[in-house]
Amino acid sequence: MDLFDPQAAPAEWLVIATGVAALAVTVPRRIWLLARNAVTIAHEGGHALVAVVSGRRLEAVRLHSDTSGLTVTRGRPTGLGMVLTAAAGYPAAPLLGLGGAALLGAGRVTVLLWLATALLLALLVMVRNAYGVLTVLLTGALFVLVSWLGAPEVRAAFAYAVVWFLLIGGVRPAFELQAKRRRGGAPDSDADQLSRLTHVPAGVWLAFFHTVSLCCLIGGGRWLLGF
Repeated sequence: MDLFDPQAAPAEWLVIATGVAALAVTVPRRIWLLARNAVTIAHEGGHALVAVVSGRRLEAVRLHSDTSGLTVTRGRPTGLGMVLTAAAGYPAAPLLGLGGAALLGAGRVTVLLWLATALLLALLVMVRNAYGVLTVLLTGALFVLVSWLGAPEVRAAFAYAVVWFLLIGGVRPAFELQAKRRRGGAPDSDADQLSRLTHVPAGVWLAFFHTVSLCCLIGGGRWLLGF
């Protein structure tokens, strides 16, 4: 099968079932604490990609077992590049989900799987801690395994599950950050850093994160369900 050949849309029940599975992974706290690693990969990858595009020098990416992460860049400590880099983390997973939903809506399952693999490989080059390397390697290996060995139905189910998870799971982190800030925690969160950089209240940046994630969920969900 050619990489760019469109694949027929899966049965509606499979699309709905993968969405329910993604929701079941996102809501229970114990399962979420493990699954959140995938969202952290997207989050830090968003910081890293925008840093490079905006002209900053990417030094390192670290992913930790508590599902936190850190992206280290070099450049001016203020300015548009720094603002864009700091703002890119929380919207990254929802926007990736939205892009994935557009590809799946066009039947490009294989393109999505290989594009995701390429992005993971690019991120792996910059990861600088053992846990992060292991997490990205295992995630990338899963994509390669499904892409090479999976039947078309298996590839479609996997791709839909991944995109649903990015869309649904991408909503929760901003609410978690909001709860932490309400308790007086996370003083150096992305929202607080952006507040110091732009003199716009952190609550406004939180509202921005919420708006992006919820709009992506609605738009991506419509594409996946064929509305």
